[in-house]
Amino acid sequence: MKKTFKDINVTGKKVFVRVDFNVPLDESGNITDDTRIRAALPTINYLVKQNAKVILCSHLGRPKGVFTEKYSLKNVATRLKELLGQPIKMATDVIGASAKELTANMKEGEIVLLENVRFHAEEEKNDDAFAKELASLAEIYVNDAFGAAHRAHASTAGIARHLPAVAGFLMDSEILALTNATENAEKPLVCILGGAKVSDKIGVISALMTKANTILIGGAMANTFLVAKGYSVGFSKFEEDKVAVAKEIMEKAEQLNVNLVLPIDVVCGSEFSPNAKRKVQDANKIDKDFQALDIGKKTQKLFAKEIKNAKTIIWNGPMGVFEFKKFRKGTLAVAKAVAKSAAVSIVGGGDSVAAIQELGYANKVSHLSTGGGATLEFLEGSVLPGVAMLLDKEDGTKKVKTPDFEAMDKKTINKTAAKKPAPKTTVKSKATKTAATKTASSKPVAKTAADKAEVAKQASKPAAKTTAKAAAPKAAAATKTVAKTTTKTKK
Repeated sequence: MKKTFKDINVTGKKVFVRVDFNVPLDESGNITDDTRIRAALPTINYLVKQNAKVILCSHLGRPKGVFTEKYSLKNVATRLKELLGQPIKMATDVIGASAKELTANMKEGEIVLLENVRFHAEEEKNDDAFAKELASLAEIYVNDAFGAAHRAHASTAGIARHLPAVAGFLMDSEILALTNATENAEKPLVCILGGAKVSDKIGVISALMTKANTILIGGAMANTFLVAKGYSVGFSKFEEDKVAVAKEIMEKAEQLNVNLVLPIDVVCGSEFSPNAKRKVQDANKIDKDFQALDIGKKTQKLFAKEIKNAKTIIWNGPMGVFEFKKFRKGTLAVAKAVAKSAAVSIVGGGDSVAAIQELGYANKVSHLSTGGGATLEFLEGSVLPGVAMLLDKEDGTKKVKTPDFEAMDKKTINKTAAKKPAPKTTVKSKATKTAATKTASSKPVAKTAADKAEVAKQASKPAAKTTAKAAAPKAAAATKTVAKTTTKTKK
């Protein structure tokens, strides 16, 4: 169980808070969705009321280690000021003269926002000298950026070498909600997974297979499973080098008596375009001139039935091309079904959360996760550097072994320095797609043995060590209330 800032005295102290203000922007740099800023408000307000001196740090976009006006946090500072109703002092740098001057002369209850931490290349390299500079600005470190907790960066992990590190309200609520949903879930547990690539979700599917009763698969990743079953998918996108993996996953699900459900009908488009000609077809025989871009009405009803029977729901990823109006109905249908369910529901991923919010169902979902990659890695049992580095509560619970930051640093640097080749996503040309589809499931696939080993390894993993113990229902509810997560209305 991790310490939060409520477990320590913050009054009069300079508190360095890593928040996640990585908000979406339009072409003019205006904020189009301030959800992540709002999510940090409970932590900021608490610290202000405790008369702490609050230093906020975040990244925005991918400026690649250089100052880029487009990714400045100036607009974030303006929005934060409006939401808090109090002045925000904005530094023009991160560890330079401006930041040092503003933080050196802070009064209790004041807030200073540093400029985009990724303007320094040292941030993503988890450079220790840079982490020390960040730490020198404060006395206590609070990590409230769950969305960046899977990164071993200077402001999410390295700084913890030099300051006592605790969780904020948002971080604490994310850990509690995701732990309870996976380790202490009331059954039946229904997992809904969507998105473009099987390769992005192999670890999650394999980990959840030992816990879930039903797994619903939609989005373009479903195409790879359809090909693995020998179906014709027209010129739909699928990962040819993951067809064998999809077969192994389906075989494993059958062995474990997990109900793995694929689309039975799909909404197809004549091209990948918002203006594409639309046609609904059975999922096992898509016309050669069309591609699957959403789940159909039969699948929507099938998925809704499974969701209705659930006691716990985990949903991550859209059912179709959500950004295209013609191909977003499947995602909206799943959002409606999840909201109507009486189950404990955890929803993560940009499009999934957007669908819930668009329909006005945010208050009908138990927990909206702010994490994308972090949520997925937590679900698959990976150690998140931003969680591992937090102090453990001294309450008799088992102490978590100090994480190997050096190994985490190398892993992060290696990922940045040596980009992995993108998974092979195949779009069959109209001249060859029919023949290719017929043979896709029968021809030898490269790395079949390696893929089999990967699935077997993931599926046989022991349950991840939880970072938070199961809390009593009242305690969990209290945590969610303080963190402004929403609790499902009883029906």
